[in-house]
Parts: sequence; structure tokens; C-alpha cells
Amino acid sequence: MTFQAYLDNIEEKTGLTPRQFLELATEKGFGPGTKATPIVEWLAADYGLGRGHAMALVHVITKGSKIPGKHVESGGTHSDPSDTLWLDGKATNPAG
Repeated sequence: MTFQAYLDNIEEKTGLTPRQFLELATEKGFGPGTKATPIVEWLAADYGLGRGHAMALVHVITKGSKIPGKHVESGGTHSDPSDTLWLDGKATNPAG
């Protein structure tokens, strides 16, 4: 599953876009420098997200929308077509 697919699946499950999760995380005091554990625990308790999906949001919350180039067009399981994740909802994603 691509990184973007994780984020799209989270939106389908919760009804919240990655951008909305980023705003909620900021309200809770999470951001760059926050360890993964408290974010994962919050996402599991409040939204029922498993570790894999939660870790995708941990990346967005702590590192932003850019992903490492090694995941771009790599041909692997987690290969994404771009190094920038779309955070504003899958329905508005220009890449489809």
C-alpha cells in the first residue's frame, strides 16, 4: 500500500482528512519533535486506528507532507508517484 493510500484509507475510516488530523494534533500539542507513542495511542483511543495507519499520520504530524525519495517510483510495496503527500482529502486530489 502506498503512503498516500494509507492516508486515503484513514479518511475513509474516520471521515477526516490528513489536514484535519494535523490541525487536531496541533491542538493537542503534537508536532515536530513529538515521539510516535503518544500520537499512536491518541489515534488508537479516539479513532480506532491501527499502528500502520497511525504511523502514516505520525509522519505527517512530525515531518510534514514530504516523503523520502526512496519511496518515489521505487516499484516496491510502498512506492508513491510523488514525494509530496496530498493532505486535503482524496476527493480533491488532482492526481486522482
